[in-house]
Amino acid sequence: MRRILKDWAVGGELADDIATVATELVANAVRHCQVPLAEIEVTLSIRGCGLLVEVADPDRARLPAPRAEGERGPDDDGGGLGLVLVAALAERWGCEARPFTKSVWAYFLVPRESGCDT
Repeated sequence: MRRILKDWAVGGELADDIATVATELVANAVRHCQVPLAEIEVTLSIRGCGLLVEVADPDRARLPAPRAEGERGPDDDGGGLGLVLVAALAERWGCEARPFTKSVWAYFLVPRESGCDT
């Protein structure tokens, strides 16, 4: 991810935020996907004036939902605030069920200095 961002001349805090969110989304997919031998796909693409990170896994039945601080889940080990972090770092995020997978995505705006008109 960082190599691609570097190749695309994306650095600094934006690159850090994108890498952090990608890591969190992959960690969630690995931890929560209950499909045996599942493959997880990570995609980084340019969309309009921003970058879109998508993480897809085949567990369509389990769509993510952020927890409120202090809220505990059924398999709580003290974590569970990763999507709160994702929401804080990304411009917007969401998830969608697809025919064979679900995708959790986060969108990041590229700074105005890039020459992109919003």
